[in-house]
Amino acid sequence: MDELLTKLRAAAEPTRLRLLALCARGAWCVSDLVAILGQSQPRLSRHLKLLTEAGLLQRTPEGANAWFQLPEDADLARSILARLPEDDQRLAADRRTAARIAAERARAASESFRRHGADWDELRALDIAAPPVEAALLAALPGNAQARLLDIGCGTGRLLELVAPHVAAATGIDASRDMLALARTRLAEHNLANCAVRQADLYRLPFPDAAFDIVTLQMVLHYAEDPAAALAEAARVLKPEGRLILLDLAAHDRAELLKRLAHRWPGFDDAALNGWLGAAGLAPMQPTDLGPLRLWCAEARQHVTA
Repeated sequence: MDELLTKLRAAAEPTRLRLLALCARGAWCVSDLVAILGQSQPRLSRHLKLLTEAGLLQRTPEGANAWFQLPEDADLARSILARLPEDDQRLAADRRTAARIAAERARAASESFRRHGADWDELRALDIAAPPVEAALLAALPGNAQARLLDIGCGTGRLLELVAPHVAAATGIDASRDMLALARTRLAEHNLANCAVRQADLYRLPFPDAAFDIVTLQMVLHYAEDPAAALAEAARVLKPEGRLILLDLAAHDRAELLKRLAHRWPGFDDAALNGWLGAAGLAPMQPTDLGPLRLWCAEARQHVTA
């Protein structure tokens, strides 16, 4: 009885429940958990120590890091987690942030990133020729030289470099500091004074409603835990009659991509995308077929609020 009570007391705290829910989905190190939960390292370390001592978490040292996950015999922890509401906003936000960090980890660790540095991009990693894709993206711009553009998931800033001559101002956001450092280097090298980048979460964009004429998402949505929420937030910052430009993988059955590049989704079909776009208050346009990729555009017909 004492052992059971120890486990129950260890789990009976909001942050520790969140930690259990995250570690039930995979292994995380302390720095990842700090980023996901937004709490201090000493505080989380104390929580993790208590959960580990109670047998609810397993700690695996690896070099300078230690990784935490549920042990194989964590029946009690799984039983507790099964009783948590699926629609809990804090847990949903944790899942989205965790998915984003896992994608960043895969990007930064990829051989292509290490070899090519600032020239890394998703198209190169997938062996897709960039010129026709970039031409299609530029053709999708509405042709407003006074437009303000937001690139969500800007990565190394290649799309910003492409659109800079065609818009008045372009802003890129990315969650990865490493990617933003590379993007800033690119923008400085090409003297793109009308472009800027900043760190931000695609689910909580730090911009007011109707702030941009164009919003782009290039090879971002297949990493998203909640694509519909990401598109709704993108729609929120679009001006009425503004344009959303979305480039991503068409639906495919290449299971290795889900593992090798930490993709959350095996591409998208028109029905799914059009449904999400419509729910976000956007009017879908005719998509463009680019082989393994697809280019979807949509226009904001009215002001959209979150």
